[in-house]
Amino acid sequence: MKMNCLRSYRFIIIFCFSVGLMQGQQTKAVYKNQDLPIDKRVTDLLKQLTTEEKISLLGFESKAVKRLDIPQYNWWNESLHGVARAGKATVFPQAIGMAASFNNDLLNEVANAISTEARAKNNMAVAKDRRLQYMGLNFWSPNINIFRDPRWGRGQETYGEDPFLTGKMGTAYIKGLQGTDSKYMKTAACAKHFAVHSGPEKTRHSIDVIVDEKDLRETYLYAFKKLVDAKVETVMCAYNRVNSEPCCTGKTLLQDILRKEWKFGGHVVTDCWALQDIYEGHKTLPNSVVVAAEAIKRGVNMDCSGLLQKDAINALNQKLITTKDIDNALAPTLRTQFKLGFYDNPEDNPYRKYGIDSIANLYHRNLSRKMAEQSMVLLKNGEVGEKKTKLLPLKKENYKSLMVVGPNAGSLDALLGNYHGITDKAVNFVEGIAGAVDPDTRIEYDMGCDFTDTTNFGGVWAASMADATIAVIGFTPVYEGEEGDAFLADGKGDRKNMDLPASHIAYIKALRKGTKTPLVAVITGGSAVDISAIEPYVDAIVFAWYPGEQGGTALANLLFGKVSPSGHLPVSFYKSFSDLPDYNSYAMAGRTYRYFDKEVQYPFGFGLSYTSFGYNWVQKPENTKTTSDKISMQIKIENTGNYDADEVAQVYIEYPNIDRMPLKELKAFKRVSIAKGDSKIITLEIPLSELQKWDDAKKQFKIYEGQYKVKIGSNSRDVMLETGFEIGK
Repeated sequence: MKMNCLRSYRFIIIFCFSVGLMQGQQTKAVYKNQDLPIDKRVTDLLKQLTTEEKISLLGFESKAVKRLDIPQYNWWNESLHGVARAGKATVFPQAIGMAASFNNDLLNEVANAISTEARAKNNMAVAKDRRLQYMGLNFWSPNINIFRDPRWGRGQETYGEDPFLTGKMGTAYIKGLQGTDSKYMKTAACAKHFAVHSGPEKTRHSIDVIVDEKDLRETYLYAFKKLVDAKVETVMCAYNRVNSEPCCTGKTLLQDILRKEWKFGGHVVTDCWALQDIYEGHKTLPNSVVVAAEAIKRGVNMDCSGLLQKDAINALNQKLITTKDIDNALAPTLRTQFKLGFYDNPEDNPYRKYGIDSIANLYHRNLSRKMAEQSMVLLKNGEVGEKKTKLLPLKKENYKSLMVVGPNAGSLDALLGNYHGITDKAVNFVEGIAGAVDPDTRIEYDMGCDFTDTTNFGGVWAASMADATIAVIGFTPVYEGEEGDAFLADGKGDRKNMDLPASHIAYIKALRKGTKTPLVAVITGGSAVDISAIEPYVDAIVFAWYPGEQGGTALANLLFGKVSPSGHLPVSFYKSFSDLPDYNSYAMAGRTYRYFDKEVQYPFGFGLSYTSFGYNWVQKPENTKTTSDKISMQIKIENTGNYDADEVAQVYIEYPNIDRMPLKELKAFKRVSIAKGDSKIITLEIPLSELQKWDDAKKQFKIYEGQYKVKIGSNSRDVMLETGFEIGK
């Protein structure tokens, strides 16, 4: 009897202990249960975190919570045109160059390669418990601000001056970064800088940008809305104010538009130390504690500084916020981590298999070269010789000796742009040209000039003895870029004029005076420049941007005809800054091809080819109703020249004669490869929603009735096909 009681007692103890253990394990494992919905897992994790632990996770240097197996994590990460600042990685052309490709499918492939390298680097780092900055899985890219003024040094980071092109390229990029898996995000992308942030660099920490709602909606917010609709995971709020509201505490942008109207479901991160700007630069709030409270209440989830980690507890103690506010602030970033698979079994995540062979491999290198080839823009191709034939492409058999000169010909900086990674496979312009010709071709190189001396030059005599000279001039990222990074720029990173460096202009003139043979100018840079100073002295001009690690190979392939140039300008090349409104004005009147009605050097969308193309209608767009879905048309493009080439067909819309309508707007484009003598029929479609404009009276978008024009060509100025259609009730 006693033995039975003892056994029963032991059984009860063991049973109760087992049940208690299972219940404890079950409670502890809820946020780690991969089969549960993410929101339920986030809610469970929030319950287990203390208030102090929650606050410690609100900054970019998130602290470890060891008792819950939460490792430290650094959220600061960049991938503007490749995994940046994290060691060896493939360096693709700068963003503005990739925009010049007008190839959103190729950009998506580039972004997919970048996210593959990011995953591989993170897998390797985490395996060694290296939780370092720039080694994470979220990226503060792309920069989708509108390049409204060529003075802005950071314009090179954008996709140009057009909202439609920016929206298309930005969407392609974030989809490539975030991947296609149904359960896990590959990496987390970020749309920045929200909003109306396009210079000047000098005043970005204190400027109050005044912009009316029509320009705000149609120009500055257009691409952000497209990326939010495409489920971008992160939005970064900007340094500046918009209509007197700091972007990182503003109700209008963060709450009314982003969360309520657009239903954004990701997390908001501040630009770095933007919260400090609010009380130090803008002076709209008195101190850091009040700023911390306002940021949390308005919807900031991640702080790229330590302000929230320092002052959120003070704001809580002063009853400026509640613990519920802190939960609401932290939940979206935890959700991002769950989407990335932070708390799941590694073997269940398809992206955890990437390793060292996924980083800077041959496939990615060739992809960088392909993008560089499609980004370079041929601005001039003059006729030379007795037969007056186009200089480019150079026929190798006709050039037994070549001279390569210029301060950027051997420059690594001129390849990389800003926000870049490190490569051991870079091919500069000298190397690319030397590698493209036969060994019995004499190649000589001379730096020729620097960025300041306008009288002392090298290589002129040698150029006079060569069959042709290729001069690589222009800018590098130390002369234009972000405040602080472009340390040799006179304007805090911005440009004060459109001029090429005076020493480069003088050098081109010296070369022209000293030689009778063909002279090709290759210009590097991230914005419009005044070409007129050198144009009369050179036979051909290639605008190469900052073309990435394979820039030299890409240029050589273009010069020698292995590929035909097919890049198109994503910005207007104005004649002078004096033609533009004041730099501090954010009104769109008189800016970009959409509202600029004067002559330009080169129009938006411009780019020459080695061949010629003919356009013909197959099906014109029909009249439609405001309730219709789309405008559709078909055209036939024929390659009428002597080279296989890509053409970029661009469709521009002219609106009914209503106040403040754009002069014209890009609303469709398609890149198509056509062999010489061949033709292709392409369909171009415009969703009718793309034609809606802001109605200030009703505070909403609407489709305006009336007569519209369609103009199709290879740039915004030169029309190949034209027709009209009517939108009615």
